[in-house]
Order: sequence, then structure tokens, then C-alpha cells
Amino acid sequence: MTPTGARAQMSTEEFEELARNAPELVRLEFIQGKVQVKPVPDGYHSEIVAWLLTVCMQQRPELFLYPERGLKVEKYRSGRARPDGLLAPKRSLGGQGEWADPAGVLMVVEVTSRDRDANARDRVEKPAGYAAAGIPVYLLIDRDEPSVVVHAEPEEGRYLAVTKRPFGAEVELPEPVGITLATEGLKEFAE
Repeated sequence: MTPTGARAQMSTEEFEELARNAPELVRLEFIQGKVQVKPVPDGYHSEIVAWLLTVCMQQRPELFLYPERGLKVEKYRSGRARPDGLLAPKRSLGGQGEWADPAGVLMVVEVTSRDRDANARDRVEKPAGYAAAGIPVYLLIDRDEPSVVVHAEPEEGRYLAVTKRPFGAEVELPEPVGITLATEGLKEFAE
């Protein structure tokens, strides 16, 4: 059963087999018992992830922002997500296979894509899955509503603290991340 009580489309093992055999142009996730196709990022999306990777390396060189890394999420790790970025100590994901355990992950990052499923996926389902996995910070860079949304303090499948700031504002990522984002440069990627 999924968190909403609906029956899962398939087992986690069946999903992993499907994801392994999917063409390279298709990125699959398994969130709340449903298979979802994650859009292939456009150029601005990639630039935002590259910008954030640089900021993280400058301010916290002992950490690394792993792009597009598979992650076990949701209660009992039955979900599978592929966040746009996953912040963790360097060398902490070695030997974990395609779907890493969330233990030790400090932050996950999603950048909205221009598709009709962005609202449900990035603003509703992903925060619930990441909070249930106990990930301390979920950062959503929302190109639709040019803003940065910081989710923190996960408890019982939801984040208790949610802060939204427009592109251009200075954004503090809480501990254990401890990074300050000067987001003025994101304005050019909001198109």
C-alpha cells in the first residue's frame, strides 16, 4: 500500500528492473507507489544545477552535490527518486549501487521542469517522500514561480519549516547544510 492507501502499481523490485532496462533518454522514479517519468532537463535547468554545485563546493568543500543520483525514499525505503542534486559528504555514496540509502544525505535538490506534472511531483509528492526518508533539507528551485523554497525539520512524513524567497533574495540553508545562496543570478534562468 502507498501512503495514500492506494495499491502500488508494482513492487520496488519490479520498478528497479524496469528502470535498469529503460532507454537512456527516459528517467524513471517510483514515488508513492506510482511509476513516474522525470522530464529530461533543458539547458537552463542544467545551468541551475551547475550553479548550485559550484556554490556548494565553494562554501562546503568537504561535501559534494551529486547530480541525478538514485535515492531510496519514503517509509521503509520503498520509493525511488532521482533528485536533480543530492548533497552528502564526499565519498559517502561509494558501493551503494544505483539507489543510495538516504542516511548521511544532508539535502536533496529539485529544479522545476516545464511540464504539467511539476506541481504534484516537486511541490507535493517529493517533499513527502524526502521528509519520510528523514532528509534534513529539501531545496526546491522553482522556475515557474521564480523562487527558492527551503523545506526543513522533517517529522512524520512532512517538513515542519518551509521558507519561500523570490529569485534575487539571499537564502540561508539551515544546518546541517549551512550554506548561503545569493540567488540574483537565478533570474536569468527563470525563462
